[in-house]
Amino acid sequence: MRFLISRLSALGDTVCSLPAAVALKGRFPDCHITWVVDPRFAGIVECCSAVDEIYRYKPKVGQWPKIDGPFDVAMDLQGLAKSSLPVLFAKAKQKVGYHWQREGAGLASSAVLPDPTSFHVVDQYVDVARSVGAVADRAAFGLVPKQEDILSVRAKLKQNGISGRFVVLNAGAGWATKRWPATHFARLADLIHGEGVPCVLVGGGADADRAAAEEVTGRADNAPVNLLGQTSVRELVALIRLASAHIGGDTGSSHIAAALDVPAIGLYGITNPRRSCPYGQIERCHYEPLGLDRIRPEDVFESVRQVLAA
Repeated sequence: MRFLISRLSALGDTVCSLPAAVALKGRFPDCHITWVVDPRFAGIVECCSAVDEIYRYKPKVGQWPKIDGPFDVAMDLQGLAKSSLPVLFAKAKQKVGYHWQREGAGLASSAVLPDPTSFHVVDQYVDVARSVGAVADRAAFGLVPKQEDILSVRAKLKQNGISGRFVVLNAGAGWATKRWPATHFARLADLIHGEGVPCVLVGGGADADRAAAEEVTGRADNAPVNLLGQTSVRELVALIRLASAHIGGDTGSSHIAAALDVPAIGLYGITNPRRSCPYGQIERCHYEPLGLDRIRPEDVFESVRQVLAA
């Protein structure tokens, strides 16, 4: 069988969609899976063991995706106009999609309503694969870092004086309301350093992310190593795989950590962790709907300390 999956962006959402491919491969071991993705996030899909072929697609006016078919099933796991186009133009016997369809996405595929027990968005993506015969009792991501990326990351860590355990911090997020205060991250970094474990900052290239990281390093007595902009997406996967823990909000690197089974301590305010926490790790989440600033660094440190002691 041949499957086409369209999930273009963003980083965390692409990670959360991977289990759909793994579920298909589990049910149809000999199937061929083609994944359509924004080139910026292709590194995530490259690290997924269930995907056979990647089609990099950056929507532009007048340019339509041309993907070799035919396919048995084409699925839109994003539900936007840009993600629906590859499905619309695909030669496929069946076309299905994620239930939240916007911008006319419903014209290209039939929405699959999630199972009543599927609270987490990851399980809802898997429900789309289940609708065409896939089987998965619990989502698996199939995310495996490349060996060359692990070697590259180890070299970068060594250049910054890190050769043993370390903790990854991400002080950034797509929305300002999803960012834990940089002063809190600075305090947390000092507490973790007191355990003899250095911290490494990661994040996106947005100005707000860089500003947050700079404030963390400026306010901490023991500044974390700042690797913002110094890793590719694939290297980010490798870096997090090597870490002892990851601390961040509802952002891409948190979901990478969960996909790699790395302890992921989530910081949640406006988003419901039951739906979007690092998958399978809700017990490590700190949730304060009245505001992220109310989450105390000392409480987060206790979660980190338990992970480091395990």
